Amino acid sequence: MDFGKIVTAMVTPFDEQMQVNWSEAERLIDYLIEEQQTDSLVICGTTGESPTLTEEEKLRLFETAVRHAGGRAKIIAGTGSYDTAHSIHLSKLAKQTGVDGLLLVTPYYNRPSTEGIYQHFKAIAEAVDLPIMLYNIPSRTNVNMSAELTLRLAQIPNIVAMKESSGDLNQMTRIIAGAPSDFYVYSGDDNLTLPLLAVGGHGIVSVASHVAGKQMKRMIEVYSNGQVREAAKLHQELLPIFEGLFNCPHRVPNPVPVKHALRLRGLQVGSVRLPLIDVTEQEGQFIQSLLG
Repeated sequence: MDFGKIVTAMVTPFDEQMQVNWSEAERLIDYLIEEQQTDSLVICGTTGESPTLTEEEKLRLFETAVRHAGGRAKIIAGTGSYDTAHSIHLSKLAKQTGVDGLLLVTPYYNRPSTEGIYQHFKAIAEAVDLPIMLYNIPSRTNVNMSAELTLRLAQIPNIVAMKESSGDLNQMTRIIAGAPSDFYVYSGDDNLTLPLLAVGGHGIVSVASHVAGKQMKRMIEVYSNGQVREAAKLHQELLPIFEGLFNCPHRVPNPVPVKHALRLRGLQVGSVRLPLIDVTEQEGQFIQSLLG
């Protein structure tokens, strides 16, 4: 399945009591689809603070997104964890809500072997008949999926895409070169969107698209039309936002900066649940300077 060029890893809005703000979640979905031109939404990924969400909250968020998007964007449910049995359980429940696909992160903390990672993803794919996007982010999981492992998994029929956040363009290139033509590689880092397109990548699973999705969509379109210089110019203009949302003072962790940026744009997405904490005044000023 093609999830489009711009996939937004959506934040989860909270109210002042740090409960999910359901009405604002619907408003955010409209904003991302209509104003930021996202093609798909990842719901309850780590940008959505999935480690702090209950299973009940996750399932209701999946249901809300499917219902409110109404086919205007594909809905991808974040159901991966370091527990294969629980990932299968949540993925089966997610399918019942009508989601279009699953995002499955590499098992974290317990550092499985290459064969263990393969068997983990194979077990989920065989248990749940939905298109699956794998997610490699070694800086967070402490394990890297090699190109060879990814290509082996790409042979499983419903494993259809990879969100690559290794930062290794050589690894990404080897995946693209060896994968089936209907297996899509997405950058998981906003600043590598254009470089990945240049080596044959398909698109971006983005955080910055919360506030710069329209410009990013334009960059991808002009590159696809052969206007390489124009695409490079747009990339250069967007780079401060790409970098700033992850490198503001004191390296504030995602999704703290982007939630503040959304509040500056008038979206009442609230703060973040512990153990994350909100921006300081200095950090907030820096984020405001990024948005102009």
